[in-house]
Amino acid sequence: MNEQKIRTMEEFAAATGLSRPTVSKYFDNPDNVKPSTRARIEKALKDYDYRPNIFAVSLNRKQPKNIGVIVPHISDPFYAEVVRQIEMRCLAEGYWAIVLSSHGERKLEARAMRTLMSLNIAGVLMAPLGFETDATLLASLVSTMPIIFLDNRVNTDQSFVGTDNRQSIGMITEYLCRTGEHPCFLEMPAVNQNALERRAAYIATMERLGFEPIVLPTSAKGWEFEELGYREAGRILDGGSFPTRTVLCANDRLAFGVIAAAFERKLPVGRDDGCELRVAGHDDHPLSRFTCPPLTTVAQDYQGIAATGVDMLFTRIAGGPETQAAKPEIKRLEAKLIMRGSA
Repeated sequence: MNEQKIRTMEEFAAATGLSRPTVSKYFDNPDNVKPSTRARIEKALKDYDYRPNIFAVSLNRKQPKNIGVIVPHISDPFYAEVVRQIEMRCLAEGYWAIVLSSHGERKLEARAMRTLMSLNIAGVLMAPLGFETDATLLASLVSTMPIIFLDNRVNTDQSFVGTDNRQSIGMITEYLCRTGEHPCFLEMPAVNQNALERRAAYIATMERLGFEPIVLPTSAKGWEFEELGYREAGRILDGGSFPTRTVLCANDRLAFGVIAAAFERKLPVGRDDGCELRVAGHDDHPLSRFTCPPLTTVAQDYQGIAATGVDMLFTRIAGGPETQAAKPEIKRLEAKLIMRGSA
């Protein structure tokens, strides 16, 4: 091994006796250079034990191979799984995913958007906070590079892929009405469009089936859904009981809290004889099958959301400015009913 320490691409090019553009062409794609040149570079990489900063190389490309990803909470298993699917797909396509979390905070989401605008990246996949998102800054991001919104969007004129809440909530509401006492609806904080869509879908389905909708509203804000479900269910149960013996929660994390509150009060949850409360959710959170009893819910298509979003983004990147300026593309994926012991 050569003892000379190579630190930069310029130093490596000088050491090999090749031009900086030739070396860059190799790192863009080894097939871009002649076989003899490729062999010369690969020998030098071994001789000098040089490991280029591929991330920096990508950022300096005219056609960068980096994708920005912004999600509200990387710790939320829904977003964690979507991000995992995106990362695996990007790696397979030769792209790097730069993942940033807003941690449920407007200021941190704004910082994440500014960070991506400061970098040379190919495009962005973003699950925005929703109503707390800085709309002016978001408009700047949209005008700067291709962007596809996942799970939630701020405006209707944005390209988007997510779950069809009307179909998913309609399906589980029908199931609950068909198999037992009709459900009341524990809504989630109005953090984004999903909260409004799920509430509206529940009301529309109940009215279509001939039942009076019973929405249990919340004035709480934030993303601590388990705590909210636990607190609201405890308050309701201590005040008597839920309006009906079936509770449909706007998401699974709320349902976790409801089940915990019921357990504390020795209130049996489930669809078996002797159970006093049925609880259902929405999402098929990765932990839903491990609650006690396992949670009946509807499964969002995690893989489909990620794959469709990446496909839509790559299409816009490949199509150039004309494709980027095209009419927004909206794709809503259907969910599947998951019947378990809780309802």
